[in-house]
Amino acid sequence: MRKIISLNHLSLDGFAAGPNDELDWISYDEELEQYAHSMHAITDAVIWGRRTYEGMASYWLTVPGNPNAMPAEREHFQFLQDSTKVVVSRTLDHIDWHGATNTILIKDNIAEQINKLKQQPGKDIWFLGSTMLAQTFMQLDLIDEYRFNINPTVLGKGKPFFANVTRNFPLKLIESKTFKSGVVALRYEPIRK
Repeated sequence: MRKIISLNHLSLDGFAAGPNDELDWISYDEELEQYAHSMHAITDAVIWGRRTYEGMASYWLTVPGNPNAMPAEREHFQFLQDSTKVVVSRTLDHIDWHGATNTILIKDNIAEQINKLKQQPGKDIWFLGSTMLAQTFMQLDLIDEYRFNINPTVLGKGKPFFANVTRNFPLKLIESKTFKSGVVALRYEPIRK
């Protein structure tokens, strides 16, 4: 069965974004880019919430026509173009990713729809961003692997990653890695009985 792998950047004090959705505190360099892009080999689908999807579409769909786009940007665009794009939103009526047919819109029955997707053939599924949706997925026990890039920054205030998660769930550390930037990458799997 396919796994849902969540990859999120967090501050040392557990925030996924600043109070106004700022992400400028995230350390991101070539080494971290290679680490994130290693997900290309093991996944063939991405999951976004509405706001993340809109942000991704507004940026990544401009890459092919941008003569200044870096090779890594073109590589990630191609990954996104080829991948199934799953958007969870109660407000959207359709997804428009440059005419792509490999899109799925989930409006309700999230657990049922995601579990059906996990049972389909294919590689694992990359859950990207979408803090509020991640909280819903954690409540529903839909995430099979957590990857946290812990940034050497204390924000003091912002959007806590684990807000609204009331379910207690133990995790098992399966890998840790420290980058030159001071970011510590942690990989956890839920311990399910």
